[in-house]
Amino acid sequence: QVQLVESGGGLVQAGGSLRLSCAASGTIFRFSDMGWYRQAPGKQRELVATLTSGGSTNYADSVKGRFTISRDNAKNTVHLQMNSLKPEDTSVYYCNLKWGPSDYWGQGTQVTVSS
Repeated sequence: QVQLVESGGGLVQAGGSLRLSCAASGTIFRFSDMGWYRQAPGKQRELVATLTSGGSTNYADSVKGRFTISRDNAKNTVHLQMNSLKPEDTSVYYCNLKWGPSDYWGQGTQVTVSS
């Protein structure tokens, strides 16, 4: 069983930055594809960014050029650097780990961007 613990959320003004982190337990992290998703009230959960075990990245169009996903396999951690934040980025952000047929989620961290 894998546990994912997110941190780094909070309240920030528009134009500011936040860095989210997600720490994973277990030994499969380096073999896993990692991702960040977000869900705003009344909306479906949506992909923000993914980073495969091989290093390939994918970003939602709405965050390209502003957000960067990275990982530290030695620390079983994935990060999401968020710059130039906008009020529409306000959501609960979830960390995701995929390994084979297994799919794990963190508990989420709130990001609120004030205008």
